[in-house]
Amino acid sequence: MSRNQRILNYIIPESFRGKTVEAFLRSKGFSRSVMYHLRNTSTDLIPSDTPGLMLNGTKTWLKKELTPGDELICYILEPESSDNVVETELPLDIIYEDEDLMVINKSSDMPIHPSMGHYDDTLANALCWYTHHVLNLDTYVNRVINRLDRNTSGLLISAKNMLSAAKLGDMVRAHTISRRYLAICMGDAGDIRTEYPAVRDGFDMTISAPIARKEESVIERIVDFERGDPAVTHVKLLDYNKEKDLSLIMLKLETGRTHQIRVHMRHVGHPLIGDFLYNPDYEFISRQALHSWSLSFQHPITDEEMSFTAPLPDDMQSLFPDFITSREITGNDM
Repeated sequence: MSRNQRILNYIIPESFRGKTVEAFLRSKGFSRSVMYHLRNTSTDLIPSDTPGLMLNGTKTWLKKELTPGDELICYILEPESSDNVVETELPLDIIYEDEDLMVINKSSDMPIHPSMGHYDDTLANALCWYTHHVLNLDTYVNRVINRLDRNTSGLLISAKNMLSAAKLGDMVRAHTISRRYLAICMGDAGDIRTEYPAVRDGFDMTISAPIARKEESVIERIVDFERGDPAVTHVKLLDYNKEKDLSLIMLKLETGRTHQIRVHMRHVGHPLIGDFLYNPDYEFISRQALHSWSLSFQHPITDEEMSFTAPLPDDMQSLFPDFITSREITGNDM
């Protein structure tokens, strides 16, 4: 197998004359831990003829001063694999892949991380196998960026090196990764427009209600205006199935609380169908009808604007057979 290493090449601009390698790397979004990895790699982890940092073909260090036109090369080596992740050959729906990240359309029956009862059937197991047998790389590090519940389908990001993981993690904390979800809830969701008027263009409703853990439960959350953390969800009604009394909605989270969509929609009287925890009604679907439909973000290394969508899965599409995602969600809805 090949060594898992990402090589980045930079030409130093005039604006960094006299500044240090560390200052330049910080400007490129390198975290302290990644820079220390590069520094330590120079002496400990790989042969001295291929150090972590090279300036104009020579091993360098973080405090070295720069001159315009200098060539700085960073060798980001993955020294070891994640513990407790075994490889398993499982189907992967890869929407996009490059040297730094993958965008994956996760199926609704796949957990993300190994846990009790799910040792070898998770997305991490599948990515471990893919890394070893398709990419032919010797190390796999589990770096799935945005978490989805096991029964939630749709798009997520997996970082392929420590730099892209650090920068994508910063984006998650800064809420600069734009995510849209599609869901099916009970009743006509349009009836909450008056009580929860929209505060964002392209949406019909905005639910602002703090969320806390239910005291007698480890996993269940509730709306709690005394103990809860602030939580804001924007909602747009896309279609209403009068015969089944179901609504297809689009949602955008302004905050990222656990089970936020599921808790907020139950709070306003329109719980998601098939939700084992908040609305165990399986008349129409066997899992919570929630799908991570779109992702938009700036590429962590190239700064390119990236945007991806994943169509409704069959179990949700069957309840709104005439709905065409790509045609009917446009403009400000993105």
